[in-house]
Amino acid sequence: MSVKQEDVLKDENLITYIEEIAKDTALLHGVLMRTKETPNSPEVVSYAPFTLFPTPVPTALFHQALAVQTHFNRLVDRVSQNPAFLEETLASTIKVDNFTARLFNIYKQVQQEHRPQSIVLGLNRSDYMLDHSPYGGTSLKQIEINTIAANFGGLASRTPDVHRHILKVANLPEESNNVLDNNPAAGLARGLAKAWELYGSERAVVMFLVEDNELWKRNIPVIRRQLEDVCRTGSLDESRRLFVDGREIAIVYFRNGYMPQNYTSDKARLMMERSLAVKCPDISTHLSGTKKVQQELARRGVLERFFPDEPETVAQIRATFAGLYTLDMGEGDKTVAVALANPDQYVLKSQKEGGGNNIYDSEICEVLENLKNSTERMAYILMDKIQPVPVQNYLLRPGATLKLNSCLSELGVFGAYVRKGKDMVFNECVGHLLRTKRVAVLDNPLLV
Repeated sequence: MSVKQEDVLKDENLITYIEEIAKDTALLHGVLMRTKETPNSPEVVSYAPFTLFPTPVPTALFHQALAVQTHFNRLVDRVSQNPAFLEETLASTIKVDNFTARLFNIYKQVQQEHRPQSIVLGLNRSDYMLDHSPYGGTSLKQIEINTIAANFGGLASRTPDVHRHILKVANLPEESNNVLDNNPAAGLARGLAKAWELYGSERAVVMFLVEDNELWKRNIPVIRRQLEDVCRTGSLDESRRLFVDGREIAIVYFRNGYMPQNYTSDKARLMMERSLAVKCPDISTHLSGTKKVQQELARRGVLERFFPDEPETVAQIRATFAGLYTLDMGEGDKTVAVALANPDQYVLKSQKEGGGNNIYDSEICEVLENLKNSTERMAYILMDKIQPVPVQNYLLRPGATLKLNSCLSELGVFGAYVRKGKDMVFNECVGHLLRTKRVAVLDNPLLV
C-alpha cells in the first residue's frame, strides 16, 4: 500500500465523505442484494457488503492465478472421467461421510447403467490466498476448487467501476488504473450458451436454481426451480430427455445441492444424472471437487497420471498446492500426531461445503483427540495453514458502523469449459473474484 493510500485511510473526514458516495455508487452500479428483513421481497434491496478501497495484490501472483485456470479446468474434467481414481480416492471417505457416500452411490448407479454424458459443462472457481514465508517472499496457494455453485460472478462483474470511482474521489486517479475490468458473468454465460447450443434444441430450456440475466440477453430460455419441483414434476422420456413442468431441460445448473439439507431425497438428483440434460456439474465433477480428491491430487506423481506428457502444466498446477495430508487409518497416524503437536500450523477440513466448516487452532486438538483412534477421522483432511499478511481497510455493511479493520483476502478465479465427447470445445479463464474477510465482503485486486 502506497504512502498516499495510507494517508487516505487515516483521514477520518475524507472517509466519512467517501462512505456515502461509495454506497450510492454501489447502488448505481447494481451491487445489490435483498435484505435480511425481507429476503423474499423483490421490492426491497440494499448494497451488497464491500470494501471501501480495493486491496493490493502483487501483479505477478494475480496473473499466475489466471494463467493456471485453464489447466485446472482440464484437470477437473480428467479426474471426473476416471472412475478408478475416484473410487480409489473416495473409498475411505464414503465409509464415514454420509453425504459423500450418497453422492457416490448416485455416481455408481449412473456408471453401472452405462449412460455416458455426451456434453459436459464445467463452471468452477479456484480459490487462493497469498502465503507469506517467514523467510521473506509471497506465493500463491490454493485453498480449494469449487466445482458446484461457484457464485459471485454477477456481483464481481459490477464492482470494478465502484472502486475506480471511489479512488478518483479519494484523489488516487493513478491507482484507479490498476483496478482491471472484470466480467465473469459474461464468461460463465458463454460456457452455458455453448453447452445449450450443442444440446441442439431451441425449445429446450436452461433450468437454474438461480437466475442469470446474461442468458436472457442471449435469448436462451431460463426457468428457476427447486429440487423438490424436479422430484414432483420431473420425468424422463424413452430417449432420456428430461422434462420438468412439461418443459424439456437442456441444462441443469446447480446453484444449490452441495449440502445435505438441500436434499429431502436423492430421487431428483438421480433422475437428472440419468438424463441427457447437461448437468453443471454432473455427479462425477461434483465428486471431483471434494477435499479428499484435492488432497490426493497433491500426492507426488498423481498429477503426472492426468498430464503424462505435460511437465510444465504439472509444475504450474503443483506450484499452487499447499501441503495436504491424509487422515486415513495407519497412513494418517503421523499426520494426527503432527497436528496435535502444532495445531496453529494447520487447518482441519471436512468434506462439507458452504463455508464455516474448517477447524483451527485448539479446536483441531479437541476434534482429533476424540477421533484419533476412530475411523471417523477419515471424513477430514489436514492442510497447511496459509499465512497471509493482513491489510487495513474499511468494510461497508448495511447497518454496521464503519471502522478500520485488519483484513485477509481470498482470490477466486473463474473457469468455464465445455466438452463434447472427447473434444474440449471451450476452455477459458473467465474472470476473478476478491473477497476480503473479517466477515467476507466483495473486493477488487489493486495490482501492485
